Amino acid sequence: MTTTPKTPFHIGRRSLLRRSGALAVTLGLPLSFVFRRTARGAGFGELVADPEGILDLPEGFSYAVIEAQGETMDDGYRVPGRPDAMGAFAGPGDTVILMRNHENSPGDLSNGPYKVGQLPPPEAYDPLAMGGVSRLVLDGDTFSRISSNLILCGTTRNCAGGLSPWGWLSCEENVDSGHGYVFLCSTAAESVEPPARIVPYGRCNHEAACVDPATNIAYLTEDRGDSCLYRFVPDAKEEPFVGQLQALKVVGEDTFATTDMEVGELVDVEWVDIEEPDPDGDTLRDEAQEKGAALIVRGEGIWFHGGAVYVCSTSGGPIDAGQIFRLVDGEGPTLELLARAEDKDVLEKPDNICVAPWGELFIAEDGDGDNFIRGLTEDGEIFDFARNALSDSELCGVCFSPDGRALFVNIQKDGLTLAITGPFPADMNGTTTGGDDTTGGDDTTGGDDTTGGEGTTGSGDTTEGGDTTGGDATGDSGSGGGGATGGDSSTGGGGASGGDVTTGDGGSTENGESGAGSTAGEELDGDGCGCNSGSASDPAASLGAAALVWGLTRKRSGLPRGVGDPCDDEAS
Repeated sequence: MTTTPKTPFHIGRRSLLRRSGALAVTLGLPLSFVFRRTARGAGFGELVADPEGILDLPEGFSYAVIEAQGETMDDGYRVPGRPDAMGAFAGPGDTVILMRNHENSPGDLSNGPYKVGQLPPPEAYDPLAMGGVSRLVLDGDTFSRISSNLILCGTTRNCAGGLSPWGWLSCEENVDSGHGYVFLCSTAAESVEPPARIVPYGRCNHEAACVDPATNIAYLTEDRGDSCLYRFVPDAKEEPFVGQLQALKVVGEDTFATTDMEVGELVDVEWVDIEEPDPDGDTLRDEAQEKGAALIVRGEGIWFHGGAVYVCSTSGGPIDAGQIFRLVDGEGPTLELLARAEDKDVLEKPDNICVAPWGELFIAEDGDGDNFIRGLTEDGEIFDFARNALSDSELCGVCFSPDGRALFVNIQKDGLTLAITGPFPADMNGTTTGGDDTTGGDDTTGGDDTTGGEGTTGSGDTTEGGDTTGGDATGDSGSGGGGATGGDSSTGGGGASGGDVTTGDGGSTENGESGAGSTAGEELDGDGCGCNSGSASDPAASLGAAALVWGLTRKRSGLPRGVGDPCDDEAS
């Protein structure tokens, strides 16, 4: 979700009409399924202009500003700017834990978490880096703010991420020395924790991640003009971070250009092994493509639902304005193009995506001019669900509360986090969009509880702070240098005493016994992640000594830029 020159993304109505039958089969919808947009506004009705000028919504819906950039969190840090991807988890005592990325570049003090005179904590991965993750504890009934705190700091351009059975996965869209990793963040952390890198997930210009809870296979996107789609296959479900990183390849054709696919086109795919998941330079995709991996133009949003992986190519397609794919993995895996940009009347550059608990797809746009949250109804209509009335900023972080009663979203440049409530479908069958059975921290109140519908924009600098705008090959290319894992005792880094996640319990067992993830989550939840159980155990902590190996226990000084690996990867 970088700020780049944008071309409107729209689904070509005629092409979709031609291929509606194939698309209906793909989504498991009736054969009468057709993408279409009607003047009446599908789904929830026409948008109503917001008198506060922040977010237009359909009649009956309202929003509350949960938190704004620059406000003081309960740990004394300020709410960082440029909020990006988010994930909602069920917490204890009928709370919701909202994990929130911040896509800040190094040295961007105006958007960072520190007040004037406040120094980075010793847990900071890199003291000059201003990205990270914050955590909000919300009342599960009203979705008002109870507390908030910083969890991860000192990372760079934490763009997207994803839900997992073990907590929030936060991805760095950056390959400066020592950066370019996925970090695991505990949803129960009430203060900044040592960084926990998942080095086996690869080092690249990461965008987003998702996990199939039945197998603990992780799927990862990369935001480059010639990116690849990756998956990490654990050797065993019980050890989700020990295994093989792979890249997607189309059967029978090397470096297949997915940007040229037609809507409804389906190709057989396979996976090629990555031998060096932690390269010194930004070369992960180079190795993948040498082995024939398919090319995706700016892979961004990704979401697992109902046994399938939904993937956005933000700049793919005939007018370089985006595509949405569906990957069905397993025996005879296939990749199908569901939609692509062909005209300007329906969608504009899909970025973050999520699937609602009742099965509809919600899409956040990162386009030029007005940006919307779009929806895809079960009867096949694309509709406008929300419009950014405040600015031309992208909307990002779309995700639903575990019970499906609230949709959360960020207005990035303006530094606002919103909760949208209203007449969402009532019959959710107990499904959830969360990722683990976290405790979510304590229930103590703190800060200003925001209720009501409109809220205010709050305070805080909305400076973009060094965001790279270099077109399709987005993100900071960085030096590539010594940030890769150097083996034995390479030092450097930002003073954090954390290390790398190398092994771990893969969540609930086949018999539903308690593991790192849910308690019988595969039986309770629609997507099997066990996230609405509200257990009082912290999944990251429950991995135990045998699950999390902290590679670095000594004090460090200096920066990871060009001086070696900021974490000791001996264990990885």
